[in-house]
Amino acid sequence: MSQPSDDGTRQERTVDVVVMGSGGGGLLAALTVARAGGSVVLVEKASTIGGTTAVSGGVIWVPCNHRMAEAGVSDSRDAALTYMKRIADGRAPDELIERYLDAAPDMVRYVEAETEIQFTAMPSYPDYHPEFPGGVTGGRSLDNGLFDTTTLGAWQPKLRKNPITGRMPISIPEAMGWGVFWNPFGAPYQEVSARAKAGIVHGGAGLCGKLLKALLAAGVEPLLETPGEHLVVEDGRVVGLDVRQEGAPLRLRARKGVILASGGFEWNETYRKAFLPLELTHPVSPPQNTGDGLRMAMSVGAELGNMGEAWWTPAVALPGETYDGAPLYRSEFSVRCLPHSILVNRRGQRFTNESHNYNDMTKPYFHHDPVAYDRPNVPAWLMVDQQYLDKYVLITAVKGRPLPDWLIVADSLAELAEKTSVDPAGLAATVERFNGFARAGVDPDFRRGESAFDQFYGDPRQREQGGSPSLGTLEKAPFYAVQLHPGAMGTKGGPKTDVDGRVLHAEGGVVDGLYAVGNAAASVAGPGYPGAGMTIGASMTFGYLAAKHAMLRA
Repeated sequence: MSQPSDDGTRQERTVDVVVMGSGGGGLLAALTVARAGGSVVLVEKASTIGGTTAVSGGVIWVPCNHRMAEAGVSDSRDAALTYMKRIADGRAPDELIERYLDAAPDMVRYVEAETEIQFTAMPSYPDYHPEFPGGVTGGRSLDNGLFDTTTLGAWQPKLRKNPITGRMPISIPEAMGWGVFWNPFGAPYQEVSARAKAGIVHGGAGLCGKLLKALLAAGVEPLLETPGEHLVVEDGRVVGLDVRQEGAPLRLRARKGVILASGGFEWNETYRKAFLPLELTHPVSPPQNTGDGLRMAMSVGAELGNMGEAWWTPAVALPGETYDGAPLYRSEFSVRCLPHSILVNRRGQRFTNESHNYNDMTKPYFHHDPVAYDRPNVPAWLMVDQQYLDKYVLITAVKGRPLPDWLIVADSLAELAEKTSVDPAGLAATVERFNGFARAGVDPDFRRGESAFDQFYGDPRQREQGGSPSLGTLEKAPFYAVQLHPGAMGTKGGPKTDVDGRVLHAEGGVVDGLYAVGNAAASVAGPGYPGAGMTIGASMTFGYLAAKHAMLRA
């Protein structure tokens, strides 16, 4: 129970562990404490549960998971270690990578034992660089299935849902089976729509919903609209968290530790400008991610790492769309990967592999021209022709329906260049060169379509005709364009941590009593992105480890 503080104005409550943030890592950390017999308070700044995890695909990336055998896929720790070290590029400690590889499979078994989550391995969902040594073409990414939110009772409306795909609950294996990425009308939409009306969700909302259900069953009710404000430090040790609940100050004392799981700093303009290589103007996460955990960690002397990195993604901004009172930006995962599309800069030149994984294909936006002293790849435009719209859906542009106002339309490439302020000669030369690649089925400039991941979001029908699933000409008028901005699903820099999630101090040792997980910590992946679900997989694994370690403290 809360008790008045010494000055009579602030209430206090004492528990074993305080968790800040309700994404996958925070929910699992709180559940782990509760299942171990500890007392825990989970605070969430927003009015809904789930954070960035809830608006994601809800996949977790776990090498050597026990579900791979069911899917007929084999894996090895050595292969996974080789692959992850290559992806991390020397910017994540080897011991942290090894801890992740050893603990993540245990975390998966724990989650399945303690919740209704039953993961499914996807044998044809490739790593993001399956061509690298140790990479695989499937099995490491796990889907969590669908979830009936009506089982949450009064908490049902408090579960955050994806603002774009939330009305169409489709699991990843279903989406792959129906081919919805390249055959957008291949799903049984009446059935899927009926699911949504019945309260079914998928992806990250499903994952968080199941974790929340288990947490509630353990007797823990999260405190919503309760932002963390300051760490409580006594004798050099973190002993609690000051929060604000219903406008009133509340001190949450923690006997065993405080776990920061509050997301990144992508919505904090000051931090973005201070740390990122390119000012991030289009974050696609919930707008509550303003770096509160980072600020707190810095206040107690935390050593920082990976501060210039994020989980990058190209993003689309459609006029008038908002989410939680902020502009809504859409991650662009698949439409750029389909044939009959190119991404060009204002010179009309391609500058990246359009079909590559979203994290790495966005990094060329950062290129700086030292002579012109500018960034030539900003702005950039995704351009397609009528062949594209005859076969596919371009965000919200659908054949046979009125074209949306945001879509730029032109009867010629020259007119399209004029409307987008792109160099017309450069665009004409680029399209002519690209069309030759498309007819040959090979892209020697950016190797688009070579990787198994490039082809994952492509059109397999073209393979049957001897072509590339990723390549197609742009030659049929009219032509269309939409701006793709450099965005991010979250930042991935923050306090460095040890193998148990303890925050490291800048002058050596640890910050006693403080843990950080997920995007509130320096990522175990360094600048890279091994495969779908690495973000949530790392957050949940180190949330699980941090909670276990905290419960062992005296």
